[in-house]
Amino acid sequence: MSKELLGALDALEQEKGIKKEVVIETLELALVSAYKRNYDQAQNVQVDFDERKGNMNVYAVKKVVEEVADPRLEVSLEDALKINRGYELGDEIKFEVTPENFGRIAAQTAKQVIMQRVREAERETVYNKYSKYQDELINAEVERQDNRFVYLMMDGVEAVMEHNDQMPNEIYRPQEKLKVYVTKVDDAAKGPQVFVSRTAPGLLKRLFEQEVPEVYDGIVEIVSIAREAGDRSKVAVRSHDANVDPVGTTVGPRGQRVQDIVNELGGENMDIVQWDEDPAQYIANALNPADVLDVIFKDGEEKSCTVIVPDDQLSLAIGKRGQNARLAARLTGYKIDIKPESEANGTSDDKDELVEETNESEE
Repeated sequence: MSKELLGALDALEQEKGIKKEVVIETLELALVSAYKRNYDQAQNVQVDFDERKGNMNVYAVKKVVEEVADPRLEVSLEDALKINRGYELGDEIKFEVTPENFGRIAAQTAKQVIMQRVREAERETVYNKYSKYQDELINAEVERQDNRFVYLMMDGVEAVMEHNDQMPNEIYRPQEKLKVYVTKVDDAAKGPQVFVSRTAPGLLKRLFEQEVPEVYDGIVEIVSIAREAGDRSKVAVRSHDANVDPVGTTVGPRGQRVQDIVNELGGENMDIVQWDEDPAQYIANALNPADVLDVIFKDGEEKSCTVIVPDDQLSLAIGKRGQNARLAARLTGYKIDIKPESEANGTSDDKDELVEETNESEE
């Protein structure tokens, strides 16, 4: 048992990086509990591990007192002086109480402690590795799917993709390769859990960084993203170099850069919008492809405006099922009411109505 234990501790330190001293300390505490549990002892005990021989010995620790009230915890000064003339009141003396069959219990306890430390070390390794990848893009392979999750493998570690992180226009098949965005690494009691997404706006940002060197280098900045995954997204960009057109650079020659991202996302439409420090111009840009005649900010209402568009552009500005206006509102952070020019001028028929978009911005 002693040689096997010493070998196991050495292997644990070399292969898993678990310090021998840490395991021994944990083992000694576990053996104290095992001793008290198996031998129904309430005394103050200590287990010492001999790192040279691998033996484990149990000692009852007793305090030197003038008069003994509890012999399990105390020893008289008179008896202590018989052991060693140097003992004084208040000193602690260790008496060996190792049971004959304690080796069997020690072996079982040591096995449990070592297995626990291995699991903890592996969990810590996974957590440390993938917590660094949070908010990053990772290549993964689909493993299986159930009613709750799509399970993917990332370099030997299983990740999960919840239903709201799955693209509505995608079917996930085993062994399919995907680019996924790590949204969270949870250090749960059962082990680290890696959560990934295909719908997060962050995935779109990382894809642009991969496809557009100017975005990766910070010359072109992605200021905001509004996304309805699998259908349509709006991306606001600005340039930190007066000689670089942020929209043209992001779209790429003949639209190739943005097309590669559209292909990766299964045909998700992409509107690249130029950010502007003038909120009115930014809102007008965000409502592209519709023309905007005027943007009127509402007094007393923070982040709220009315946008005037030509009558024939009203449907385009609103978009199918209100999507264009909804995404523009999220992109800019403004509540947007869209009004046709004829109504703004007071020339509309009674049947004309104010079209209001009340979507709030995404954080």
